[in-house]
Amino acid sequence: MVSETRRILVTGTAGFIGFHLARLLLDEGFEVCGYDGMTDYYDVSLKRRRHQMLLQNARFSAHEGMLEDDQKLWAVVEAFQPQAIVHLAAQAGVRYSLENPRAYIDSNVVGTFNVMEAARRLEVAHLLMASTSSVYGANEDMPFTETEKADTQLTIYAATKKANESMGHSYAHLWNLPVTMFRFFTVYGPWGRPDMALYKFVEAILDDRPIDIYNHGEMYRDFTYVTDLVRGIRLLIDAAPVKPESAEAIEPGDSLSPAGPFRVVNIGNSEKVRLLDFVEAIEASLGKTAVRNMMPMQMGDVPATWADASLLQRLTGYKPQTDYRDGVAQFVAWFRDYYGK
Repeated sequence: MVSETRRILVTGTAGFIGFHLARLLLDEGFEVCGYDGMTDYYDVSLKRRRHQMLLQNARFSAHEGMLEDDQKLWAVVEAFQPQAIVHLAAQAGVRYSLENPRAYIDSNVVGTFNVMEAARRLEVAHLLMASTSSVYGANEDMPFTETEKADTQLTIYAATKKANESMGHSYAHLWNLPVTMFRFFTVYGPWGRPDMALYKFVEAILDDRPIDIYNHGEMYRDFTYVTDLVRGIRLLIDAAPVKPESAEAIEPGDSLSPAGPFRVVNIGNSEKVRLLDFVEAIEASLGKTAVRNMMPMQMGDVPATWADASLLQRLTGYKPQTDYRDGVAQFVAWFRDYYGK
């Protein structure tokens, strides 16, 4: 338990990651205010079930509203008076951004601007916002480090997230607002989104349908278990950046900006896993072999992601380390229980 009640506003609490973060914060004694748009990008009943579970805790309150509705968002923030804001809500999905790019501009750019304005007006102690490993785009030097340039985004989703980083930096500089951007690496686990590969693979295998494996399986991902991810976020809440006295005062490998209290942090398992090995772990957990439909690389996708998460460990003392085989088994157990399969 924390020594005193602390108020955290989390956007996207009906979502996959937001749900897990809110649950962790509540378990540690925080008061959590959730804000979620409940969009129909995927099954809304799954989102409502997550909120129902969180609402069993008296220290959780839920508000439904779009990020683009700045007046509604500000009314919730002003009433709750959070000491920190964790902004997770977004239009997610790399592939969907090929079909409906405007949704990403509305939610991820306009919506994030509204969150930053609310944080500025309230002068919160720390604003933490979700970015993505997709911002590394066409970069090929791995593992990816926060201090390398990331200017070659390959999808509008990744571009909106890089825009969020730039917007966050400007607010840190202009208003001395402590901002931490965290870049996620292929998050998976129980209560995951139906559009995610693991969810789709498990569902298809159980239904005797083939699974699409892109780039003929020669894809590599840094699979990060969701509880590891939210533990990293939780610890970063207490690691608010402070503007350095000079650029020379910044330690090597630290992404801290010399122009304001702003930092980018990778959260990943620091392990590059081949997609076919991931599929084999799913088959082992299900006790069933997949029918594999080998496909070429999909537009906007990248062949590999791999995080250098040493900065996270330096700042928090924490290192995500759940083995992907164990994480897959946990997801399969949840999926079978939730859907009765």
